[in-house]
Amino acid sequence: MKKLCRNSLFLFIIGIICTSVNAQELEQFSPIHTAIPSLSIAPDARGGGMGDIGVATLPDINSQYWNPSKYAFMESKAGVSLSYTPWLRKLVSDMSLAYLAGYYKLGQSDRSAISASIRYFTMGEIPLTEYGGNVYQNIYPYEMAFDLGYGMKLSESSSLAVTLRYIRADMGANMDDELQPDNAFAADVSGYTERFVYLGGAESLWSAGINISNIGTKISFDGGNTNQFLPANLRIGTGLLYPLDDYNQIGFYLDLNKYLVPSYPVRNDEETEEEFRERRDDYNSVSNGLIGAIKSFSDEPFSEQMKAVNISFGAEYNYNSQFFVRGGYHYENRLKGNRQYFSAGAGFKMSVFQLDAAYLISTVPSNPLDQTLRFSLSFDMDGLKSLFQ
Repeated sequence: MKKLCRNSLFLFIIGIICTSVNAQELEQFSPIHTAIPSLSIAPDARGGGMGDIGVATLPDINSQYWNPSKYAFMESKAGVSLSYTPWLRKLVSDMSLAYLAGYYKLGQSDRSAISASIRYFTMGEIPLTEYGGNVYQNIYPYEMAFDLGYGMKLSESSSLAVTLRYIRADMGANMDDELQPDNAFAADVSGYTERFVYLGGAESLWSAGINISNIGTKISFDGGNTNQFLPANLRIGTGLLYPLDDYNQIGFYLDLNKYLVPSYPVRNDEETEEEFRERRDDYNSVSNGLIGAIKSFSDEPFSEQMKAVNISFGAEYNYNSQFFVRGGYHYENRLKGNRQYFSAGAGFKMSVFQLDAAYLISTVPSNPLDQTLRFSLSFDMDGLKSLFQ
C-alpha cells in the first residue's frame, strides 16, 4: 500500500480535485465544486491589480480571459502578451500559471478580430512514496487550456464575441493508475458596449460588459466513473473613465461574478437517506455544463444564490496612457470560498511594449496568492512593425 507525500500534494488534492465531504462540513463551508479551478485564476497583472476585474475595463491585449468582445475596440492592429503568476509561493517554488494571449484585427474596417490564448498551470514535481518512506515515482500534474475566439462590432458602440476552448488535465499517472488524464471542451459568449457621457462638464466613457464562460462538457479523472463540472461562470460589470485633464484620467470599475454550477447536495435533518441519495444521483446525472448552468439558478434558495456572487471593486489612474497605478478589492462570502483581499498594481507603457505588475494582500488566512507578485509583458505589433520600417 502506497501513500502520497509532500504538503503541496495535500493542497493539490484539496484544492484541485473536488472530492466529497460530509454533510456537517458542507453546512458550515460550502464552496462550489468544480474541476480545473485554474481556469478561474486571473492570469494578467492589470486585472489582478484591480481586485480581479476586467469584463468592462478599457480593452487591452489580455481581454481574452475577461471579455474577448473588447478586442473589436482595440486601436492597434495586433498584439501579444505573456503573463506569469506564482502559486502557493510561501510553501513551494515550482507551482505557477503561465499565460499567453494575443489578437489580430481583420479587414480594412477593423470591425472584427480573432483572438487566442493558451494557459498552462503546473503543480510542480510531486514524489510518491511507500509507507517506508522510499520514493518510487515522481509525478508532474498540470492543467492547460487553449482557446480561439472571434469578435465583431455590432454597432459603433457595441460588440459580441464567441470563444471555443480545449482543456486538458493530467493529475499525474502513477503505478496504480488512480488518476487518469482527460480532455474537455467549452465555449464562451461575451458582449461589450461603451458610450461617451457628460459628467460634471467632462466627456467621460461609460462601459459595460458580460462574459458567460466555460460552458461545456464534464471531465473525469477516474475513467468516467465520476464526472465533474468545469468552472462555468457568469461575469457582468460596468465602469466609468473620467478625464481629470488633458493628460490625467481615472477609471472606476465593478465586476459581479457567479459560478454557473449546481451546488453539491447536502443532506438536511428533515430528509431520509433515500431522499438524499436521490438528490445526489440527480446531481451526478446532469450530462453537461449547459444543463448545469440552468440548474444553478434554481437549485438553492435566493438567499444562498446571493452568497455565491463575488464582488470586485477596482480603480485605475493613468497619466497620458503611459503610466498606470491600480488598486482594488475582491470579496467572496466566507461560506462559499472566503477569498477576500486587496490588490495593488502599476504599469508602464512605451510605443512598443507595456510592463505591468500586481501584488495581492489577503485579508483572510490561506489565500494561495497572498503576498505574491504577478507580471505581464505586452507587445503592440503595430509598434514593432514601425521599428523596422
